[in-house]
Amino acid sequence: MALWKVHLSAPGQEPKRALFLDRDGVVNAERHYLSKPEDVEILPGVAEAMIKAREAGYWLVGVSNQSGLGRGRFTADQFHAVMIRFDQLLEEQGIFFDAFFYCPHAPEECCTCRKPKPGMLHEASEHLKWVPDGSWVIGDKKCDVALGRNAGFGGMLVRTGHGESNEEAVIQEFSEDKLVQVTDDLNAAVDFIVEQGRR
Repeated sequence: MALWKVHLSAPGQEPKRALFLDRDGVVNAERHYLSKPEDVEILPGVAEAMIKAREAGYWLVGVSNQSGLGRGRFTADQFHAVMIRFDQLLEEQGIFFDAFFYCPHAPEECCTCRKPKPGMLHEASEHLKWVPDGSWVIGDKKCDVALGRNAGFGGMLVRTGHGESNEEAVIQEFSEDKLVQVTDDLNAAVDFIVEQGRR
């Protein structure tokens, strides 16, 4: 697994709930093997959703499978250029990730960090004091939902990106699970989670 950026380090922090957000199809518009900074496009309403989550007391942590690196579809330099632009566009809207982690491996490499495996959550624990109770993983694929549930907290599927094509599989596997939800986009997901957190 790999760390792109962390804004804070663990000493002195108060433990908080966390929202672990997938990048492509959730925060950024889905692009097949995104490799060009000019193709980065923050989805509508994302910055507002992230600001609401931060104001409600959640860490904002990116967790992204980037198998394009392991498959040779783009280079580390290209990935870094995309992430610099990604950060810039978010910061222009007044928000940033507290930390961002990514898995650079292809599926056949059998790593411990490719979602739904928990490696990126474990690495997040080395940098941020976060508590599972009330935390969620939000993504547009079944593996995102499974990551949250495998770790014992919530999994939220959004219908942006690949979400609509993953919805049926998620509903079939997690139909009786109250900690699995499906919403239209990140804004709706954050509204639901923040309201749940107040109860």
